[in-house]
Amino acid sequence: MPSSRQKNTERSPERYQKSFSPAGTGKLLFDTIQDPVLVVSPEGIILDANPAAIAAAHKTKDQIIGMGICKIIHGGSSPHLQCPLESFLQTCTPRVEETRLPGLFGEYLLNISPIKENDGLVRKILLIARALTSEEVRKVDSMRTAQLAAIGELAAGVAHEVNNPITGIINFAQILLDDSKKNSLEEELLTRIINEGERIASIIKNLLSFAREGDQEIEPIDMVDVIKTSLSLVEHQCKNDGIQISTDFFDGPCPINGNFRQLQQVILNLLSNSRFALNERYPIPAPEKKILISCRPITLEDGRAWIQTSLRDNGTGIPQGILDRLFDPFFTTKPAGQGTGLGLSISFGIIQDHAGSIKVNSIMHQFTEMLVQIPSSSV
Repeated sequence: MPSSRQKNTERSPERYQKSFSPAGTGKLLFDTIQDPVLVVSPEGIILDANPAAIAAAHKTKDQIIGMGICKIIHGGSSPHLQCPLESFLQTCTPRVEETRLPGLFGEYLLNISPIKENDGLVRKILLIARALTSEEVRKVDSMRTAQLAAIGELAAGVAHEVNNPITGIINFAQILLDDSKKNSLEEELLTRIINEGERIASIIKNLLSFAREGDQEIEPIDMVDVIKTSLSLVEHQCKNDGIQISTDFFDGPCPINGNFRQLQQVILNLLSNSRFALNERYPIPAPEKKILISCRPITLEDGRAWIQTSLRDNGTGIPQGILDRLFDPFFTTKPAGQGTGLGLSISFGIIQDHAGSIKVNSIMHQFTEMLVQIPSSSV
């Protein structure tokens, strides 16, 4: 590791190009590699980029050199969340991961290779991004789904184990409260115990919802009706926030077999997240402060019919480095105290229970799009 870190992260192309200038055959190979290749410092500053990387980023070389790696390949980061890639680069260790890079407009296998110099220190790190095939992308999606399903089973087990003792604590505290003196310290403390116990019970209830335990009644419904009903519940709040809501619904029916209440919970959660992101980016009304919701039938490559719901906002966006963790229980991109991290986890569980999928596409400071697909019940 370098003995001193670079503290100035402003662009200075001339400075960085001098620090990395491959010559001769090495330079020719670097420029002719067809996969995007970036050379960065352990601090995450881009020192050089081959033509393939420049073309994939849709930028000029001057717009890339000297910039932070997260800014170029992820579109930026949130002020209260450090980019996982930038954090990892500081360890100066090798790594290979499959990830989406919106700044390079695709899904890639990212190979991180530190370059040791003669003194044993790492001052440059090579990043090689190979585009994934459609089959590899499907494999990655399947692995992520399996991981989240395993987390769901673990969450259900933990919730059941905690549920019984916390119920006992609340009941025993209530018995003591009934016998305590009015306006006493004992009454105040027992009331606090009951309130905190009920808060834990509420979290457990949400965990069980994430594990898809509860009302499972399935019936023929129209997905557009679910969305319209959900919008009617938040329309007033959005109007007060200065948020414009636009809809683009299919002219005909969008039939599915589903649980109306559960799917309404999903739509309301997605709307709530969009409201938060828009209010963060635009504290006052602005023409760009809007949400677009669409719902329509689609046919996949295998010929199966699905109903696709898309909810897109122009809010703060989500840091690309944490998108894979977005559906994990208790993980949130909101500042401390402003989110439980269970909303998207529960939504994922509900959509999975409907044999569907929920995906997110986002670029920092530009947009976030949530895509929900559920099998159509039309013959």
